[in-house]
Amino acid sequence: MYDVIIIGAGPAGLTASIYGERANLKVLVLEANTYGGQIVNASNIENYPAIKSISGFDFATALYNQALELGAEIKFEKVNKIEVDNNKKIVVTDSNKYEANNVIIATGAANRKLGIDNEQKLTGRGISYCATCDGSFYKNKDVAIVGGGNTAFTDAIYLSNIANKVYLIHRSEKFKSEEKYVEELKNKTNVEFILNAEVEKLNGDNKLESIDIKNIITNEIRNLKIDGLFVAVGQSPSSDIAFGLLDINSKGYIVSNDTFTNVPGIYVIGDVRTKKVRQLTTATSDGTIAIMNILEK
Repeated sequence: MYDVIIIGAGPAGLTASIYGERANLKVLVLEANTYGGQIVNASNIENYPAIKSISGFDFATALYNQALELGAEIKFEKVNKIEVDNNKKIVVTDSNKYEANNVIIATGAANRKLGIDNEQKLTGRGISYCATCDGSFYKNKDVAIVGGGNTAFTDAIYLSNIANKVYLIHRSEKFKSEEKYVEELKNKTNVEFILNAEVEKLNGDNKLESIDIKNIITNEIRNLKIDGLFVAVGQSPSSDIAFGLLDINSKGYIVSNDTFTNVPGIYVIGDVRTKKVRQLTTATSDGTIAIMNILEK
């Protein structure tokens, strides 16, 4: 029997495990994929207090090693469901069942897809959701990136140093990205902005060959021959294990109040929960708060 089972080994989950171990709780972390969550793909983090600059991979690895050194038990198993038996929580994975007094859900979010024909078929064959992972495959080639937030702009900046030509496609003339990234990208000579537009069609059989872009004001179609398309249009919460058990809002986020859910003993932290701000600092804050809430019960 564990004091706490944490589902997810991103920054929120790993921070919770660190605080749990320091409080002498028996902690188990379950992760379906690899540690680090979405932040592991960030080429550079410059907004975390006291750390001027660090790669997402290095940050996640340091956090992971810190949790291990403190004694956290981390297993790479996919969680299928959570069961409640009075005050006991049962976490069911592909291969095991684990019991705990408390469960913290820290499953984060996944990259949102464009939702158009051929997208799944061409993923890994010209379509990517991670510029820092796959950008090196497109050295001196022409690529496009879809999105208007920080991720899209930092990815485009990164790609502009590798690729021959970078197109940034956004369905508005306004951006959600920080102004410093917008200005930096505008100063790149090999970057072209295609605004008020969206990707209408993905062309290619075995690999991406071109895309059709539709101007949402004039309905004009432009064919763009590119070697790679990077999608950075936000994320969708990974809340499947909570359906039927916890309150979930219309956008798929688990409803929370200061990390509490509607089920006593089940907490939610990080990008998968309802909250105003989703940043690295707020994710680690959630992990801290959840453990403190458990200790105060």
